[in-house]
Amino acid sequence: MKKNSNASLLLGAAFLMATSAVGPGFLTQTTTFTQSLAASFGFVILISIIIDIGAQLNIWRIIAVSGKRAQEIANDVLPGLGFFLSLLIVMGGLAFNIGNIGGAGLGTNVLFGISPETGALLSGLLAIGIFLVREANQIMDRFAQVAGFVMIGLTIYVMFTAQPPVGEAAVKTFVPDTIDYLAIVTLVGGTVGGYITFAGGHRLLDAGVKGKESLPEVTKSSVSAIGIASIMRIFLFLATLGIVAQGLPLDESNPPASVFQLAAGNIGYKIFGIVMWSAAVTSVVGAAYTSVSFIRTFNATLEKYHKWLIVVFIAVSTLVFVIVGRPAKVLVLVGSLNGLILPVSLGVMLIAAHKTKITGDYKHPLWLTIFGIFIVIAMVYMGIYSLVTGLPSLWD
Repeated sequence: MKKNSNASLLLGAAFLMATSAVGPGFLTQTTTFTQSLAASFGFVILISIIIDIGAQLNIWRIIAVSGKRAQEIANDVLPGLGFFLSLLIVMGGLAFNIGNIGGAGLGTNVLFGISPETGALLSGLLAIGIFLVREANQIMDRFAQVAGFVMIGLTIYVMFTAQPPVGEAAVKTFVPDTIDYLAIVTLVGGTVGGYITFAGGHRLLDAGVKGKESLPEVTKSSVSAIGIASIMRIFLFLATLGIVAQGLPLDESNPPASVFQLAAGNIGYKIFGIVMWSAAVTSVVGAAYTSVSFIRTFNATLEKYHKWLIVVFIAVSTLVFVIVGRPAKVLVLVGSLNGLILPVSLGVMLIAAHKTKITGDYKHPLWLTIFGIFIVIAMVYMGIYSLVTGLPSLWD
């Protein structure tokens, strides 16, 4: 019984992280970059998956071995660093969550014809309701799993109707016509940047999965999470590529919606509504849970009432969207900026991995340390390059 319980918990953590990554920004980024890079976007996906796995393996292992959340580890590395990291994570999480709420509103608008603002309010109330019940964590895990399977299944259907040039995509994945650093930084930021990579790691910690003896399970769960998000990314890429290859124009105001509609007509458009809503609400849940997990340890009162902090986080995100709104381009921008947070968070974890006061007698694998250092350097370089040359063009 305990084995089944552990398996369910590990799968739940994997899906929480994956569905936190697969939000409205994820859908928008994937279709936007496929439109501009065509089959060569496959190379961007491949590189981002390699970076995602390296970053997540390092971070989840250190959290598990230390038995501490990321902000506590950061404060152990350098007093005050945990507060700075938490500020970055919570700000990024809040920005993303406004977009997530907007995506939920858009999904309900497609499905039922109600205004995005009304749909956003209803979706926000549903997300809040998940955290108000006694078994909130278990319901969160199950909700993420069901929504994840629904999103992947429906996207596979649309991919087949789009009839993508799979052979060309396979070739360009390894021999691209062009390499886009902004796209790589954005995809990595949207998958393991900011709060996202910590979603599953902190979830496992809350469930008591920690210590050196748990590393095989933690490793399996962390790689599974990247795999789930990557499967969704690949199928959406192929669906979009099928439409782009036919020379059909995408609607700039809502690129992913036009992919689904052009591929499968009105049914495809309704499928998009389901996928968008599922992606958005699961991301709302993941962003709120993880962002609050970064501040709940700073004070006993915050820890005691952390569920109400999550409720406030979701409520604020919802109200900001309803009052201010959220343009699609900002989702791409925030994904890129989240990618710049990764070198900071991963760098802190790599330093912590080699401090005995944090990890005890644990010996972090040399290859993972080297892999992690390479990712930090590469993300800093590509991030700076993108800021200088790429991000301004988003506003042209």
